[in-house]
This record gives sequence, C-alpha cells and structure tokens, in this order.
Amino acid sequence: MHKAREKIMRIVFFVAALASILAVALICVFLLAQGLPAMLRIGVLDFLFGTRWAPLHGSDPAFGILPFILGSIYVTAGAIILGVPVGIFTAIFMAKVCPERIHRVIKPALNLMAGVPSVIYGFFGIVVVVPAIFEAFGKQFDMMSGNTMLAASVILGIMILPTIITIAETNLRAVPNELYEGAVALGASHERAVFKVVLPAARSGVTAAVVLGVGRAIGETMAVNMVAGNQPALRMPYEIFKGLRTMTTNIVIEMGYVETGSLHNGALIATGVVLFVFILIINTLFSILNKEKKDKAESKKEASLVSEEETI
Repeated sequence: MHKAREKIMRIVFFVAALASILAVALICVFLLAQGLPAMLRIGVLDFLFGTRWAPLHGSDPAFGILPFILGSIYVTAGAIILGVPVGIFTAIFMAKVCPERIHRVIKPALNLMAGVPSVIYGFFGIVVVVPAIFEAFGKQFDMMSGNTMLAASVILGIMILPTIITIAETNLRAVPNELYEGAVALGASHERAVFKVVLPAARSGVTAAVVLGVGRAIGETMAVNMVAGNQPALRMPYEIFKGLRTMTTNIVIEMGYVETGSLHNGALIATGVVLFVFILIINTLFSILNKEKKDKAESKKEASLVSEEETI
C-alpha cells in the first residue's frame, strides 16, 4: 500500500511538472508565432533601434521600440540602485542582528508587502511619491508634474524589497553557524564576521534574490503605468525628472484598442518577445555566474586537499 501511494504521488508530481513546462512552452510558441512575423515585416533593426512609434500614422506607420527599451532599462536600473542595497542590508539585519520580538513583527509585514497588488503600489505612488517629488524638485527642474522616471524607480524599488529581503535572509540563515563562530574565535567583530564571512558564503543565494527582484521590476506594468508619466512615444527618455514609457506600459496602453491581426497588434506582441528575451538573458547570465563560482570553489577545495595530502 505504501509503495502504491509513492507511485501515485510520483505520477502526480510528474504531471504537475510536465504541465508547468508545457505552459511555458505554449507561451513561447504563441509569442514567437505571433511576434516574429511582425518583427520581420517591420525589419528587425528598424523595430529594435527605431526611435519613432506611430502605428496610426496613416500611410507612414512606424514601429520603433528603442525608447521603450531604454525606458525599461532606466527604470529597472533605478530600482536596483534604490532597492537592492536597502534589501540586502535589511536581510542582514533580520538574519544576524534583529531581536526575535522585532523579527516577529517585521516578517509578517514583509509577507504582507509581497501580497499587495501592484495597483495599490501605484495608488501609493500617485498619492505620496509623485507629489513629494514635485514638491522637492519641481521648481528646480521646471517639472510639469511628479510623474517621472524617478517616481517609477522609487515605486519599483519598494516593490522588489519583499522578494530580495525574504530570499536573501533565508540564504543568510542557511550559512553554517560554524563559519561565523570560527571568525569570531579568530578575533573578528560581529559586523566583520557577518560582512566578511557570512555574506560571501551566501553570495549565490543573495545574487538569486537580486536577479528575481530585477525580473519583477522589468516586468512590472500597472504601478509603472500609473506613475511614470507615459510621455508621447516619439520622445526618447533621457532625464530622470521627465516621464517615459516602458515596454510593458506601451503594451497595456495600446492593446485595448488595437485591431486583432493587424501589424500594430503583431508589433505589440513582438515587444513582449523582446521583454521575454531580456528576462531570459538575465536568468542565463545568473546561471553562468553561479556555475563559474561553483567551479572556482570546487577547484580551490581540490587544491587544498592536494596540499594537505602533500603535507602529510
């Protein structure tokens, strides 16, 4: 009976894994089947590096998404600059410094932040962040409103905090306590032991937290749509105190009225293909970096074993 249950559960897990793989494969097939023909019809270089987006311009439509690509990169980079240091330091505080009674309060709050819908973050940005930016920098930089690249970066920086903190804290706690105790026994202070021993030991997990945060930031739509300003698609993003459009916001703005099967519709789906490739590249680079670090660690371990054998 026990063996039968194990076989049934193996089948269930296999079917679940197969369904997940099949879902991802179907998404890839749909994006490529719908987006690549439009990209080829427009011209790959014209589509990726064109600076003019005018799909409804009569006899001379244009489908250049370079402003949206740069907008996505700028906003994501701003979120990384603002959110990653705060997230990592908070994870270190929660894992190695925070008293238990305070941890019992902060941890549920982080879990609650992770479950808050993105539209709520957008409302927070409209009510708090956008007016604050306008009050602080409006007169100095001749701003029309606070809906800017900076506002979008701040909101995304806040949104990626739960992901970074939770994963980084888990990996910091997974580091064997013997490493910390050994560093302290050799004379290191608590802070030095944490930053010089524990944090490097959890580097791969912390890097994974950052990569997942970047994936969340680059794919976010609603919150960015509400605070980024959505400047006309003909303008290249170049100022932190000006509005912009990202790839995701352009899709959500125009997909509601586009004609199904038109070149405009295909161009929007092709934008989704570019976004998918961006995330794929980020994950691939992360896997390569992790593999290189693992290989280096194994080679160092082998070298130390060889030296110990020679000493003996």
